[in-house]
Amino acid sequence: MAVNSSGSGPAPGFSSPQEEALLNLMRSADCLHRSMQQRLKPSGLTLSQFNVLRILRAARPGGLTCSAIGRMMITPVPDITRLLARLKAQKLLYQQRDLQDRRVVWTRITPAGVETVSKLDSVVEQAPADLLKELAADELRELTRLLKKARCCGGKNSGMQASLTGKPPSLRSTPLRHPPE
Repeated sequence: MAVNSSGSGPAPGFSSPQEEALLNLMRSADCLHRSMQQRLKPSGLTLSQFNVLRILRAARPGGLTCSAIGRMMITPVPDITRLLARLKAQKLLYQQRDLQDRRVVWTRITPAGVETVSKLDSVVEQAPADLLKELAADELRELTRLLKKARCCGGKNSGMQASLTGKPPSLRSTPLRHPPE
């Protein structure tokens, strides 16, 4: 018999404690995601667009390939090329073909992109404190521990190298040459 989150009885509408936990996790993630989107709305950027700019700012001056950006995204997007094209149209990034391998396109953030993401830094840095203010420090540590543990479930890493090391996944096994600045 399934029990509720307090462990005191049946969880109505749930087939198991795992289902209750998973659905609560999904609802919480959606709620937090929507709250972050609302904070970025005045800038005209989506959370995914902000994430791309943040990634590219950290990759200066060399830039990154489209696939490398995709692997570093918090939430992978199915059409990273289109996302980059929208940011390019806003002049927040630019792209250049690799001089050695014309199939490779390097993406870099523009000064306008750096300015845009820098203006949002304080908003984004304040968000965790605001959104998770109901949790005490020890609860936050336990939540983080449990979320990392949950991401490791299923016997597969599922591309979650970052969840274990705190670092983004490696970009590729053989480094590409950055085009000249």
